[in-house]
Amino acid sequence: IGIGGMTCASCVARVERAIAKLPDVESVSVNLATESARVTWKAVDSDEPEQALQARLRRAVRDAGYEPLVAQHLELAPEGAWAGFMPVAVGLLLSAPLVLPMLGDALGQHWMLPALWQFLLATPVQFILGARFYKAGWHALLAGSGNMDLLVAIGTTAGWLLSMWLWLTAHDGHMVHLYFEGSAVVITLVLLGKWLEARAKRQTTDAIRALHALRPEKARVITPDGEVEIPIDELLVGDRVVVLPGERFAADGVVQEGQTQVDEAMLTGEPLPVHKAVGARVTGGSINGEGRVLMQVSATGTATVLANIIRLVEDAQAAKAPIQRLVDQVSAVFVPVVLVLALITLLAWWLTGHSLEVSLIHSVAVLVIACPCALGLATPAAIMAGTGVAAQHGILIKDAQALEVAHKVDTVAFDKTGTLTVGQPRLLSLTLVNSNDVAHADSEAALLLLAASLQSGSEHPLAHAVVQEAKSKGLQWTAPDDVKAVSGFGSEGQVQGRALLLGSLRWMSVLQVPAGPWQTQAAQLQSEGATVSVLAERTPAGVVALAILAFGDE
Repeated sequence: IGIGGMTCASCVARVERAIAKLPDVESVSVNLATESARVTWKAVDSDEPEQALQARLRRAVRDAGYEPLVAQHLELAPEGAWAGFMPVAVGLLLSAPLVLPMLGDALGQHWMLPALWQFLLATPVQFILGARFYKAGWHALLAGSGNMDLLVAIGTTAGWLLSMWLWLTAHDGHMVHLYFEGSAVVITLVLLGKWLEARAKRQTTDAIRALHALRPEKARVITPDGEVEIPIDELLVGDRVVVLPGERFAADGVVQEGQTQVDEAMLTGEPLPVHKAVGARVTGGSINGEGRVLMQVSATGTATVLANIIRLVEDAQAAKAPIQRLVDQVSAVFVPVVLVLALITLLAWWLTGHSLEVSLIHSVAVLVIACPCALGLATPAAIMAGTGVAAQHGILIKDAQALEVAHKVDTVAFDKTGTLTVGQPRLLSLTLVNSNDVAHADSEAALLLLAASLQSGSEHPLAHAVVQEAKSKGLQWTAPDDVKAVSGFGSEGQVQGRALLLGSLRWMSVLQVPAGPWQTQAAQLQSEGATVSVLAERTPAGVVALAILAFGDE
């Protein structure tokens, strides 16, 4: 569940206590950075529906003085860089004239706004822009605890009241030093800090938003009335869905008709598309290649592989590191201790002969400076940033504890080389096939030009690699004719009047290309980790191999 209105680690402790009091709650973990709580219920034999449990949970959060929100509220927050800046801008405009006299003192100029003007500028900041601090502080008092908002409200109100008292009790014609600017600037700066904090939170959820964006919004379902587009939230297990070339799969499923190449880099990190035929499993979020396929849905919603990946990232961001539990214990008693220290400061200065004005100023300083927001935000914000950046690079971190002990790692083992690549295949080599069946003697450059011409209109990653290699050598290819993609094998077409084919070794076997030493060469390249394709030509004598192309990743 999302929780709005939390401002410091003391709020975290209060919400955790409120939720933990609910019956059947096994554990609760509240995270200030993600503004959410993860609640685990006991497995009890109860007729109470899940909806009722959710309602009790939301009511407990509201009774504690906070706003229950949907769990994904940060992802739904406005994404504009300046969203929510208006109160801060108003505070800065009203506080600036109050700060100018302080700058003048540094320059040797003694500027001073009339007391009435100071009052008119500071009061809206104190009671309109600062209303949120009074509201949250009041809820904290009602709950018998304290939070950062209470400290800000008490400290700035004390400064404002002291200024009013000094102003109203001053002798006629006597200019007294007022502290309106201190209260207004403190509120404005705290609002600025909260805006920056909210902006940082939105940025750390970019990884989650990027994962959600992998799912298409609609799916093309086969119904008795034909193909109908429906939102993916309405997909059911067993639905038959048509996926066109270039589209993302809307859910997990099994191919029933057709065959294609699927880009599963979002799942495996491997850059090369995977051949899918009838009966093959496909994953929601992966990209269909050049073939139209019909799939039957096997999992939807939270049961899909992509949803589980998203949940892993969310769990890692919401989890508390061991050090954070210590911080929460300290911050739970932090505010009461600060209030006591502020009172001791006031009495100590006053009882040692100083004026009430001086004593009160020192007491207010203790209240305002000792805001515990950094205690509650530092660790979870760092965890959010770390897990978010890792997810964007395809690395999933299971929990915060794993992240905390990662600095002790001295050896890393990778299960396959594909996970260490940048996902951009390139042509490593082009080897001529020495065969008596080839009646023409083409050079490597000529064969590369033929291959690039044939592949110039393809979106396949290996086709891009061929074209890029030709481009790097300054070759100018020509547009092919009658090109067609042979799903799962490769492509063929006419280039300069020659019937060319470029595809997998499996395709060459199906076409019964004559055997020769080139097969040994191809096997050797495969053993070295390269992906091998063959450029071949249809001749009156049959299909013959022209060149072996070896691809690899960087």
